[in-house]
Formats: sequence, structure tokens, C-alpha cells
Amino acid sequence: MIQCDVALGEPEVNRTKFEEAMERAAHAAEKPDVILLPELWNTGYALTEIGRLADPEGQHNRAWLSAFARRHGIHIIGGSIAENRSGQVYNTMLVFDRNGDEVAAYSKIHLFRLMEEEKYLQPGERSATFELDGVTAGAAICYDIRFPELTRSLALRGAKLLFVAAEWPIPRLNHWRTLLTARAIENQMYVIACNRTGKSGGDEFFGHSMIIDPWGEIVAEGGEAEEVVIASIDLTLVDQVRRRIPVFDDRRPQAYD
Repeated sequence: MIQCDVALGEPEVNRTKFEEAMERAAHAAEKPDVILLPELWNTGYALTEIGRLADPEGQHNRAWLSAFARRHGIHIIGGSIAENRSGQVYNTMLVFDRNGDEVAAYSKIHLFRLMEEEKYLQPGERSATFELDGVTAGAAICYDIRFPELTRSLALRGAKLLFVAAEWPIPRLNHWRTLLTARAIENQMYVIACNRTGKSGGDEFFGHSMIIDPWGEIVAEGGEAEEVVIASIDLTLVDQVRRRIPVFDDRRPQAYD
């Protein structure tokens, strides 16, 4: 997880910075299988200028992330970028496999009114699952984790991992940790969440990127400074927990309406 500050409205500066951090991660003592970036790492919340700053059709960042994934043989969960599609801007997560092939593009469904996202961004209309080395994973961006029905729908489609890209601000650290833990426990999946750090305008972001296992235990957690957070997970734990407490077998959807 690449936990870094983001320069407001400076896409090229940010790409250079994140590429350097990703290269360090790719050359770690134990080569990672997956690298995850935070939300809107290319522009930050420069919303009043987002139409000008957003990557047209995501072409620039698609090419760069694809090339990086292919060069290093690493899956890239590209956090999210501001993507301009025919004059409308979306907050979009791009996912590439080890071969550099794009396997998912997810645009944030739930827009955060406290940061006026709905005034400048278009909401996505479809959730996303994808395969990484045969393992099903799901996508979420920041505010999405406050909507348990989204994560549950991903789990019901087979997701064992939830990748979350975020710009989650101070002072809501308790919300961040509690919501991520709840999504992991109730869906018996790993939650892998990368949050930015630093200051931007009047907002401050606290990092604390974390990986939470299906029991709700924190496997790894970053601090509040820039860092590359690295951890290993045991995917067999997902099946073990789901057999131990069979919540998916015990669901009664007919009684929920």
C-alpha cells in the first residue's frame, strides 16, 4: 500500500512521486503480488479545476499503470484517478493484472457531500469484482465503505478481498477503523485499505492504511507519515472462517424486506 501525500492539482508531480514509491515497493526484499494506491492520487481534491486536470478517458494513467504492472509482473490496484469521459469527470479505480491487462475499472458510486463531490463528479453506476491469480476481489472507494450493502453484494459474488482506496480525513479515524473492521467481519473477507496522508487546503489526512483479516484482526497498519505498508496474507483463512461461522448459508433474504 503506497501511503503518500498528494500535491493538490499537480498530476505530473504526483505521478513521479508515486512511481518512485512503487519502484521501492517492487524492489522490496520480498516482491509483492499486489500494489494498492490511494484515492485521487493524480489530482487530490482540486475539484473546482477537476475538469481541466482529469485524465482524458484515463489514457495517460492507463498506459503508465499497465506498463508498470507488465514490467514488474505485479498486480496494480491503481487507487483512483480523476478521469474525464466526454466532459464528465469520474473518480475511477483502474486495475491491471501481472501482464498489464486491464481487468477492472470501477467508478465511485457514492459521492461524499461533505467535500462537495456531487457538484463536480459523476457517480458510477456499477459495482466491480475482478480476478487476481484466480481469486475474486471487489473494489470500493472511500465513502463507499459506509454502505454495507455494496460490500455484501461483492461478497455474494465471491469476493474474498476488498480493495479500498481513500482520502479519509482527520478527525474520523475511529470511523475509518470501525467501518473497515465491520466490513471484514460481516463479509468474512480481507479488507485492504490505502489512505493518503498530508494536508490539502483545509483538510488533513491521517494515513493509517490497514489490512484487516476475516476475523477482524488488523494484520498491518501504517502510521500518519508517508510510507510503503507491506504485509503478507493467508487467503485460506477466508474459507476457514466461512466454514466456521456459515453466515452466507444462514442468510434469509426473503425476510429482509
